[in-house]
Amino acid sequence: MSHNLELAQRHAWNLARTLMTTVILFRSNDEFGVLPADELYDGEVAPLYEYDPFTGASPVH
Repeated sequence: MSHNLELAQRHAWNLARTLMTTVILFRSNDEFGVLPADELYDGEVAPLYEYDPFTGASPVH
C-alpha cells in the first residue's frame, strides 16, 4: 500500500507487464494498492485504473 498515487501507478504498470495479466489500481481509505484483476471482488475496494499489459492503462469509471 502506498500514499503516493504516482508511485502506485508505476508499480501497477510494472506488475501488469511482469505478470502479463490485467491489474487494478485501487484506493482503500487513504492508501493505494494493486491486485491482479481476477483476485479483486466487486465492492471490496474502490478501483481507479485498470492496467492491461497489452493495451496500457485506462480509468475504471
